[in-house]
Amino acid sequence: MSTVPAPGAAYRPSLIRRIQAWFAGRFAMIVAILVLLYLFLPVFYTFVFSFNDYLKSNIEWRGFTLKHWQNPCGAAGACESLVKSLEIGLISTLTATILGTLLAFALVRHRFRGRGSANILVFVPMATPEIVLGASLLTVFVNGFTQVNGWFGTDFKLGFWTIAIAHIMFCISFVVVSVKARLQSLDPRLEEAAQDLYASPSQTFWRVTFPLVLPGIVGAALLAFSLSFDDFIITSFVSGNETTFPKFVYVSYLRGIPAQANVIGFSMFVIALSLVIIGQVVGNARKK
Repeated sequence: MSTVPAPGAAYRPSLIRRIQAWFAGRFAMIVAILVLLYLFLPVFYTFVFSFNDYLKSNIEWRGFTLKHWQNPCGAAGACESLVKSLEIGLISTLTATILGTLLAFALVRHRFRGRGSANILVFVPMATPEIVLGASLLTVFVNGFTQVNGWFGTDFKLGFWTIAIAHIMFCISFVVVSVKARLQSLDPRLEEAAQDLYASPSQTFWRVTFPLVLPGIVGAALLAFSLSFDDFIITSFVSGNETTFPKFVYVSYLRGIPAQANVIGFSMFVIALSLVIIGQVVGNARKK
C-alpha cells in the first residue's frame, strides 16, 4: 500500500535522480578532466621514461636513474639536431611573422584587385596534406637546383636553407589567419578617436593599432615556431643530409629512442608551458 506524503512535506528526489543531477551539474568539468588526462598522458610517459635506466631500447622500464638528465647530450647527435631545429625555427618564425603580419594588414585594411582570391589562396598551404606539400617542394627544389647549377656552375643542394624556406612557406598562412582575426576584432572607434585628437597616421598606428594587434602577432609567432620546430613530414622531404630534432627522434626509433630525447622533449614542453603562463599573467596584469 503506497503512502502519500503529507501536505507541505519536503520533496526528496530518489537516489537515481540525485546522481543524475550531480553528473548534469559537473558534466563539463568531468569531460575537461578526461580530455586533459588524454592530452597529458604522452607527456607523462615522456617524463617518466626520461629516468629509465635502459640498456638498448627505452621502451621497457629497467630502473630509475638521473644520468640522462645530468648529460642530455649523451646520445650522439641529440643536441646538434636540437640546435639545428632551434635555428631553423627562429629564422622561420621571424620571417613568417613579418611577412604574414604585413599580408594580414593588406588583406584587412586595403582594397585591391584579387583580394578575394588572395584570401582563398592563404588557406591553400593549410589545407594541403603535408606529404603532398613536401613532395611538391622536393620536386621544385631538385628541378630548380639542377637548372641553376647547370647554368651558373653552383652547388646548391638540399639542406638547412631548403628546410627554412619550406617552413616559412607553410607558417605564413597560420600567421596571416591569426593576425587577421585579431585585426578584424579591433574596434575602429579607437583609431577614429586618436585621429580626432590630431594624431598622425603613424602615431595612430604605433600608439593605438600596433599595441592592440601585438598579442595576436606574438601568438602567431609562437604558433609558427611550434609548427616549425615540430615538423617532420615536410622536413624529411627537403632536408637532404641535415638532421632536425624530429628527424633525429624518428631515426633513433629504429634502434630505440634514447632517454636523452625524452629529456629534451620534456624540457621543451616545460619551456613552452612557462611562456604561455607568463604571457597569461602579463596579459591579466595589463588588463588590471
